[in-house]
Amino acid sequence: MNVVVFDLETTGFSPERDAIVEIGAMRVRDGRVVEDERFETLVRPVNSLGDPLRIPWRAQQVHGISDAMVRGAPELRDVLPAFLDFVGDSAVVAHNIGFDGGFLRAATGRHGLRWAPRAEHCTMQLSRRAFPGERSHRLDLLAERLGLEFAPGGRHRSLGDVRVTAEAYVRLLERLRVGA
Repeated sequence: MNVVVFDLETTGFSPERDAIVEIGAMRVRDGRVVEDERFETLVRPVNSLGDPLRIPWRAQQVHGISDAMVRGAPELRDVLPAFLDFVGDSAVVAHNIGFDGGFLRAATGRHGLRWAPRAEHCTMQLSRRAFPGERSHRLDLLAERLGLEFAPGGRHRSLGDVRVTAEAYVRLLERLRVGA
């Protein structure tokens, strides 16, 4: 069970129109979350001409990342190679992998790179298998079901969500193994 758990914060829901404003990732090695092996950065969103993009108010209300916070941050073209190096040939995990993976596929394609991890695992899908009677499998509800807590100010920030997703991944696999 050696994977990289990652999370993105974005300006919206469309990988083609919206931008990544934060990337967080952490390793899970041998069933343990490795806190000191992490990747975390804010990203300054820019358009194809390199002009800054504003973070919509609605997005700021969700993740709390403002234009001022990303003003001095690196651009995605500078961040992506380092993130891809961090992931290496590991399998990856995210909560709702379709969303985050879609953003990474679109972003790497725009920058002449490729997002093709060895395998992609989704804690939302694992939650559906582990808790089939539940209607919602949002990360905050999954955390509550598994007895996990977000650090203060950690919800909807990449590394805060990554920590909980990583712990949830480990516990979900244990739960599904026991029930198998």
